[in-house]
Amino acid sequence: MAKIELRHISKRFKDDTVIEDLNLTIKDGSFTVLVGPSGCGKSTTLRMVAGLEKQSGGDIWIDGKCVNDTPPGLRDVAMVFQNYALYPTMTVRGNIEFGLKNRGVGKSERERLIQDITGIVGLTEHLDKKPQNLSGGQRQRVALARAMVKQPKVFILDEPLSNLDAKLRNQMRTELIQLHKRLGTTFVYVTHDQVEAMSMGDEIVVMNKGIIQQADSPMRLYHDPSNLFTAQFIGTPAMNIFKIEDAYGLGTPTDANAAYIGFRPEQALINASREEDTYVLDGEVITRESLGAEHIYQIGSRAGVFFLKTFLQPLETARHVKVSIPCDQLYYFAANGDRVHAGAEKIPATGTMGKTEMMAEAGKAMKQLAAVGGI
Repeated sequence: MAKIELRHISKRFKDDTVIEDLNLTIKDGSFTVLVGPSGCGKSTTLRMVAGLEKQSGGDIWIDGKCVNDTPPGLRDVAMVFQNYALYPTMTVRGNIEFGLKNRGVGKSERERLIQDITGIVGLTEHLDKKPQNLSGGQRQRVALARAMVKQPKVFILDEPLSNLDAKLRNQMRTELIQLHKRLGTTFVYVTHDQVEAMSMGDEIVVMNKGIIQQADSPMRLYHDPSNLFTAQFIGTPAMNIFKIEDAYGLGTPTDANAAYIGFRPEQALINASREEDTYVLDGEVITRESLGAEHIYQIGSRAGVFFLKTFLQPLETARHVKVSIPCDQLYYFAANGDRVHAGAEKIPATGTMGKTEMMAEAGKAMKQLAAVGGI
């Protein structure tokens, strides 16, 4: 196990600065996930830790040692790639023991390690098969076994599940979580999929344009985002965000710095009885998406178009609906995107739109969505 420290790291490719002054501490034994949109610098950060890329500035420390000039093979780091990178002419056994042979490990010790590791990842009966005769999940397990057999201090995984189908990705996520618990080693995992990040990591680092937006536990990221980017990146569907001047029916913020107001789709209630300390928006249902236990609605209102998500409830078939949002579930953000911890002054529950006006507003919302390809 090992702690990883990135101190004032920068990375430039000719005139293009990908990362500038990045500081991050990855705890010993943690399962840390770097997540963000494509091009945000997460894979570049991972490759610098592994030694496959040289940072332009700053220091990288692994297990209390500065490894700036340490070659990849001596950093005690094992990397699992997106494309598996298996030798097609070798069997499963050959792929796993190749690195052991290069390190001069004796035959009996190699055999012991191979049997132990393949037992953990469920490959014992496939040792004599070649990669082309394995499924995608089995190939991924070979790549994991090849990394595990080195018994490294740090495992680095660069989008290892992206080539698998949805069902197998879910299965492999569970297996990786169990594997981490069994090994107790530091895992650093890169993905652009926030569902993967939320379900696997005990520490998540949200990145955008080479800058860390927030590093926190999954639940803190969800319930207490520190900025607008994190609030909209974490959660499916994303948090509904309105400009303050457009947020008709959601009250007036007590903090003058608040420029945006938002709420999560799953915190809103559809056609619920009016409760105290709750805002109510009149809306027209634009689309319905039923996912079995979940229903997702796209709703047009005078405040704008937003999403609502319900669980274990009958599908709402009415076109005109009333949406309730608890006051304590509203989030506020400044013009620069930083979180503003403010309340809102309640407004009287009057002035709701009539049906004709509501349909006109919904029609405008649908035209806006069509213009940007939203429907």
